[in-house]
Amino acid sequence: MVHKNPGSQTWELTKRSHQLWKRLAETIRDQGMDPLQVLGWKRTGSLLVGRTPGDSMMLRERVRQLSEAGLTAEYLSSNELLSVEPALLVGSDGGAAFVPGDCQLDALRTVAYIEKVNRSFTLEGRYAEFYHEPVTGLERSTSSGKVEAIRTSNNTLYGKAVVVAAGCWSRSLMHDLFGGSNVKLDVLVKPRKGHLLVLENFNSLQLNHGLMEVGYVDYENAILPSGLNDQSQTLSVSMTATMDTMGNLILGSSRQFAGFSTEVEDSIILHIWKRAGDFIPKLKELSLKNFMKNRKVRVGLRPYMPDGKPVIGHVPGLSNMFLATGHEGGGLSMALGTAEMVVDMVLGNPPHVDNSPFAAQGRCC
Repeated sequence: MVHKNPGSQTWELTKRSHQLWKRLAETIRDQGMDPLQVLGWKRTGSLLVGRTPGDSMMLRERVRQLSEAGLTAEYLSSNELLSVEPALLVGSDGGAAFVPGDCQLDALRTVAYIEKVNRSFTLEGRYAEFYHEPVTGLERSTSSGKVEAIRTSNNTLYGKAVVVAAGCWSRSLMHDLFGGSNVKLDVLVKPRKGHLLVLENFNSLQLNHGLMEVGYVDYENAILPSGLNDQSQTLSVSMTATMDTMGNLILGSSRQFAGFSTEVEDSIILHIWKRAGDFIPKLKELSLKNFMKNRKVRVGLRPYMPDGKPVIGHVPGLSNMFLATGHEGGGLSMALGTAEMVVDMVLGNPPHVDNSPFAAQGRCC
């Protein structure tokens, strides 16, 4: 939450998701399991750090905003920061915004757990998986126009509601499904490539919190100006760092528009390493070449929306078809709130969070 803006339209959704993640961790604990092992869940707190007087002014203001929004937050001077995170160095002009209640989780473990729970409903006929079966079309009622089924490469699946949550592929999928129809929709989501560097069993230093530099917030909140194409935006790299439950050091983070390419770019990995070294001096004493056997690189495509917020809601003109895409770097932090929002829409329940800012109407049609 430390890098989120309380004045943004995604704030309430992010806050609600944070509550739901904590509730899930508590439920797992109540069932006799350890959220640390099941989800990689750790209440480490997070630090948003800066190195200049301007950064420090911004961080003090961020602490004020977060505190007014009901979070426990405090500003740490460079000396105070050194006492809680000795491996981090920001210089005498630097400082940090600290939110002790922030948590982290392991996305791979979490997805595996959710899949396992879902599969427990298979025998009741309430859950089925159709992985690796691309959607090829829709079947719609000739009278009402409602979607009655989706066709895949191997099956026709009937249901009362359809949710399109295909990330950065949502735009092309919707074009394929509705091309030539009376549904006029253009979901402007596009892929934004990112690299993460994972150094396994890293014991050269210890990090106690999730770390992020203020530059990450600037790029996360950036909105692509009208008329500016993807290639106009150059590569950006901002320092993020954390240690997971396995003792792996995870460094990031890059952003670039490179189409749908997921190729690892060594120059970007080197850039991430050098940027991390600007904040964590111990890394400058080490050579990345020494970790070739114990490193992994994660490359993914974030679903980016030009106006900086996801699309969550009805497909205009179709009461039983919904969109949930465009979360970019906030996918995990908004995941459970998004799921709850979609469920409330499908069931006709009162929303827990105002969903009007995320509607497709006026943004995609």
